[in-house]
Amino acid sequence: MKKYVSKFHYLTQDLPGRSHVQQVQMACGAGANWVQYRCMTKPEDELIDEINEIAEICDDWGATLIITNHYDLLDRVDAQGVHIEDFDADFVTIRKVIGEDKTLGASATNPDDLLKIQNLGVVDYCGYGPFAHTDTKPNDYTLLGFEGYRQLEKLPVNIPVIAVGGIQLQDVEHLLKTSIYGIAVSGAVNLSLDPAGMVKEFYRKVY
Repeated sequence: MKKYVSKFHYLTQDLPGRSHVQQVQMACGAGANWVQYRCMTKPEDELIDEINEIAEICDDWGATLIITNHYDLLDRVDAQGVHIEDFDADFVTIRKVIGEDKTLGASATNPDDLLKIQNLGVVDYCGYGPFAHTDTKPNDYTLLGFEGYRQLEKLPVNIPVIAVGGIQLQDVEHLLKTSIYGIAVSGAVNLSLDPAGMVKEFYRKVY
């Protein structure tokens, strides 16, 4: 059975002066219904405490909480799923570990990897990028641009594809004219002068 996947994914990031908890409070208060907690800098015990605090906020607002990479923590936190950024991860085994009820997301940077992930039959959606330059997650992968997403029309893609990487507000309308299912944003919201207002603007564009 296909799981619900939002068309707008909000990702937290390590920021000076604004905790992940504060970011989630802002995003949920502004209407975000899908939050991906992305923290790579804390030990496991701190991660668990922070995820549980964030889970309470998401529960209060009715938002889905996805954690990045730490699928081994799913049995100790109140999150609805995990997004794995490792392209070489054993997704079949991860699905067995987390069970069928949890949402499993993956990442891909090219059509071959996207189709390979889809054909495993265990992943619920795929983040596909980078669309443009981004400092949120440094990488040297080829930028897809609008044309990279238009190419999806030529592929037998049947899982939700989420465009990610350097997406700005002015890009949304054009992206949604391609074959993507939705978008994921982090820096465009978190680094703006009015993050809550930016979440609302993205929502207006997506929905």
